[in-house]
Amino acid sequence: MSKNHDVPDIAIRPWRLDDFDAVKAILDDTFAGTWLPQLTPEAAKAYKESGEPVGYIDEMGPAFFVAEIDGEVVGVVHWEHDFVHALHVPAEHQRKGIARALMAFAEDGMRADGVALARLETDTFNTQSQGFYLALGYREADRYPDLEWHSGFTTILYVKTLSS
Repeated sequence: MSKNHDVPDIAIRPWRLDDFDAVKAILDDTFAGTWLPQLTPEAAKAYKESGEPVGYIDEMGPAFFVAEIDGEVVGVVHWEHDFVHALHVPAEHQRKGIARALMAFAEDGMRADGVALARLETDTFNTQSQGFYLALGYREADRYPDLEWHSGFTTILYVKTLSS
């Protein structure tokens, strides 16, 4: 139990099939609050018609780890080898240390697999995530067009050396 009553006890565990709806709700929340306001109407429509995030969860769910507080799924992280593909915490649970705990967990997993340099991406409009990653010790390594959204975004590649 945490002795600081402002910081909840966060448990991180592997994703289970019965987490599907909770993870989809988290992805929907972060999409609506982060990307949707930035997208062209055409890009938003294409996303909604694409079947994402259901296809992503169907395909990659077994590789996810979720954060729980009092049995409620409140965040998700997904990485493969040296690349963090997803880190999502719904708006109502942000600024509680959940994303920080999930990233520490992912970095520990990468270190255990012998990864020396962690990589991840965010978009230039997402200043909240940029500040978060910089605070965790990531540094900008590159910028390039974001081809996923077809909305003229620029992607930032961040890297962090993982020492043992």
